[in-house]
Amino acid sequence: MDRRRILAASVVFATLGAAAAITVPALATTGEDERTTAANKAEPELLAALQRDLSLSSDQAQRRLDSERTATRTLAELRQDVSAAYAGGWLNKDSGQLMVAVTDSALADEVRAAGAEPKVVERSATELDSLKQSLDRRAAVASPELPGWYIDVATNSVVVLANDGAEAAAREFAGDAPGVRVVSTDEAPVPLFDVRGGDPFFIGNGRCSVGFSVEGGFVTAGHCGQVGDDTTGFNQEAQGTFSASSFPGDDFGVVRVNGDWTPRPVVNDFNGGEVVVAGSEEAPVGASICRSGSTTGTRCGVIQAKNATVNYPEGTVTGLTRTNVCAEPGDSGGSWMSGDQAQGVTSGGSGNCTVGGTTFFQPLNEILQRNGLTLVTSANGGGGGEAPPPATEAPEPEEPAEPPAGQCADMENVMTGSLNRTGSRAVQPNGRFFRLTGTARLTACLDGPAGADFDLYLQRWNGRSFQTVARATGPGSDEQIVVNAPAGAYRYRVESDSGSGAYTLGISTS
Repeated sequence: MDRRRILAASVVFATLGAAAAITVPALATTGEDERTTAANKAEPELLAALQRDLSLSSDQAQRRLDSERTATRTLAELRQDVSAAYAGGWLNKDSGQLMVAVTDSALADEVRAAGAEPKVVERSATELDSLKQSLDRRAAVASPELPGWYIDVATNSVVVLANDGAEAAAREFAGDAPGVRVVSTDEAPVPLFDVRGGDPFFIGNGRCSVGFSVEGGFVTAGHCGQVGDDTTGFNQEAQGTFSASSFPGDDFGVVRVNGDWTPRPVVNDFNGGEVVVAGSEEAPVGASICRSGSTTGTRCGVIQAKNATVNYPEGTVTGLTRTNVCAEPGDSGGSWMSGDQAQGVTSGGSGNCTVGGTTFFQPLNEILQRNGLTLVTSANGGGGGEAPPPATEAPEPEEPAEPPAGQCADMENVMTGSLNRTGSRAVQPNGRFFRLTGTARLTACLDGPAGADFDLYLQRWNGRSFQTVARATGPGSDEQIVVNAPAGAYRYRVESDSGSGAYTLGISTS
């Protein structure tokens, strides 16, 4: 058998394959003390994250976890003992002392006897819960400038958060209920469905790994899916659609994500942290390199050769980079990094991460150039690292100096923005949402740049994500949506089907 046929037989894709058999070894019998110690011992990844984020040593992190477990058990016992007088418990920030609030001063000694410090307060935990629930029932009338509300047991109150300038609206929302206080904040929470290198995504019954975030989506391996295939994310929520795929010959794919997902310039390090993507400068042969994938996490090695040809059973792929890094099924499409520079996406290999192996990746800059993509990097919060456009690509339309001022500029609420390339999108108003407290007639008018094709979508929160309920996808850049909408949280999404430029969006309710 010649070497080419041997390579073809030994190389396998890193996509999801058949389930492997797992043998669980029997556990030796241990004494009670040994079992307790083993149960309290934290996983190394958790200890490492605690050390990093709380500036602790390994011993300090373990001692903190031990004391917190003890405090948790003590709190559960006291809550049962003091019953209706219980008003919450917390660990003092400065000393780590367990504090327990009660409404009956006669119970203070009992709290101390259990090893906690008592605090006598006015409202019980039941009363605080009832107070918060009264706000929850009125959530539909809360302004978007009120990011949320919560029970603060340390102050025996319910806190209503308000963005700058919305404090009066927060006080009106809270009413004159005693025990509610307004706190100013710059928080602006949104659903956190992030696109992150290395994380899993699913295509039907198959699983692959995200390569790198690009504007409007992410890149991965081409053998993971074909154009038009839908994907779901790590949480099984609808994520996007393959807009490009090449295999064999090359091995790259591009997934355009929906408005619920935010491409971020990071890669999962599978140790509780993230590696920031600063650019895509190509590392030389002999350089160290690390791969992240959803099956085997992060594995490292060195670059052995470039422009390698691999003769897969499905066909030949050229221009790959060869490494001595291992990979396994499910790692396909995952991220390759040299320092903070993105290098490519996992194609396939031989061996595994038990005995070692050889793995190939498709260079990233070629993917960016071939598809006119912009790598999301840390340099500009999501727009840097742009690859030079292909020589055959026509220049994008020049952005007008000012947004077009058509009929939409005369509507009740007017917003402006711009989309800088085909496939980019923006959420209005101002990246947030708005609420209807009852049925209303919603009218939205989009004025886009000449020569472009912009589409407009109305989306409603369904309890888990924003779902499109109306759309205007005509051939030009001027669109209109008019609907009778029930109460709920809504947002508009402006998306470029082709072209770029500034736009005006007018919204009115009646």
